Amino acid sequence: MTDQDRKPALRLEGIVKTFPGVRALDGVSLSVMPGEVHALMGENGAGKSTLMKVLGGLHQPNEGRIFIGDEPVVMGSPMDAKAKGVVFIHQELSLAEELSVAENIYLGQLPRKSFGRVDWTRLHADSDAILKRLNCGFGSGAIVGELSIANMQMVEIARALTVDAKAVIFDEPTASLTDAEKVVLFEVIADLRKQGVGIVYISHRMEEIFRISDRISVLRDGAYRGTLKTAETDEDEVTRLMIGRSLDLSRNAEHVELGDVALEVRGLSCGKLFHDVSFDLRAGEVLGFYGLVGAGRTEIAETLFGLRTPTAGKILLKGREVTIHSPMDAIAHGLSLVPEDRKSQGLILGMNCRDNITLPQVDDLTAGPFVSDGAEIAIFDQYRDRLDIKTPSWRQLVGNLSGGNQQKIVIGKWLSMRPEVLIVDEPTRGIDVGSKSEIHNLIRELAKSGYAVIVISSEMPEVLRVSDRVAAMYSGKLMRIFTADEVTEDNLVQAISGLSENSRVA
Repeated sequence: MTDQDRKPALRLEGIVKTFPGVRALDGVSLSVMPGEVHALMGENGAGKSTLMKVLGGLHQPNEGRIFIGDEPVVMGSPMDAKAKGVVFIHQELSLAEELSVAENIYLGQLPRKSFGRVDWTRLHADSDAILKRLNCGFGSGAIVGELSIANMQMVEIARALTVDAKAVIFDEPTASLTDAEKVVLFEVIADLRKQGVGIVYISHRMEEIFRISDRISVLRDGAYRGTLKTAETDEDEVTRLMIGRSLDLSRNAEHVELGDVALEVRGLSCGKLFHDVSFDLRAGEVLGFYGLVGAGRTEIAETLFGLRTPTAGKILLKGREVTIHSPMDAIAHGLSLVPEDRKSQGLILGMNCRDNITLPQVDDLTAGPFVSDGAEIAIFDQYRDRLDIKTPSWRQLVGNLSGGNQQKIVIGKWLSMRPEVLIVDEPTRGIDVGSKSEIHNLIRELAKSGYAVIVISSEMPEVLRVSDRVAAMYSGKLMRIFTADEVTEDNLVQAISGLSENSRVA
């Protein structure tokens, strides 16, 4: 059968979705072939999530039709979509944490015996078979709430393998996965392809898109902008289609004038998490930390910020040794941390933009028993303008902002505390390529204005682009600090793999 003879596994035709004052989707059409991995890309706010919610039955379209094979269907609810063979792997976990893995995998479709009793033996046998297929290191009887975030994501993926799926939608599925778990995920996707399942793969990570997809469709401002064959395009063309312009994604090579040493770390250790870590950081410098998951990068940041207690070593700020027992101590000494998970650790999603930015300094903004609205608004306006935060007003709930603007709110919150040292952990996780470039430029501008900045990232292009020096971590050890002139992809990979024993600090 030729490609022309094959019929799409899933087809969306002229989908329109409007909300009060907003046309979120403007006649979007998309087809996914059986056995195809079809990537869906676009900036935050481009309409990807709305389109998937229409497909999943959470929103009803104002216009347009959905087809499964040749059959027009109406998705009345998420359960309806699943019954028709459309399965979602969500970026936001939707698990019942107090239940077992098996109960979560088959939630809503538990196998039954006579008189409606749950067939627990079959439930666990079927669940264990799926977990074995995914090479999971936990059993079906484990309580989901006791699993790591990465393992919870694997449970979400396991759900997709319980039905006769026609199409599976993966929404940022690797956001919480280790490199080893990503390999397993890609093997599962390859297996689904062999079975003729159509895959919609939503991700901001270009390297993943070009690794596994057959075609790439792009949305911008709620409208369909085109479909490209992955083998016949490149990152620059996809980026232009997404944001309407090219981006400078070159490595950082600019000369910087550094100030005095702002932070000194000497022989810092924290139990088995990391040991004997030493480095300096100067005003005006960006020091990148790169390594595999579990290398100790985030744990160093959390120790500097007072979230963990060191077991050995010294921390000096501007040449003076300090003791940091808590985040309050860190803030008082001029150190701030933009955490890895902005939604659970950096923001209160149900609170407005102004209150999120001013939250750490509420006590300083009180006038009698009340917080000064004028002072809060002035601070918000200052950092909205400085960081180019796109929001209708300070009253907008942070949960309604795009990922890039949410990250700017977190950065603005900590900049408003006027730190000497700013630590940014995974600055662009879950952010589209356009917003990612803005965050990178912002980090460089902060350094130019005199901040001493530490950037922790799992993305090599990111850490190379923004950093003046790169610290390579392996298994809790600082292997080496590379200058911009020394670092290459090869020697950096060697260092984070434990192959380089040269722990010289540059």
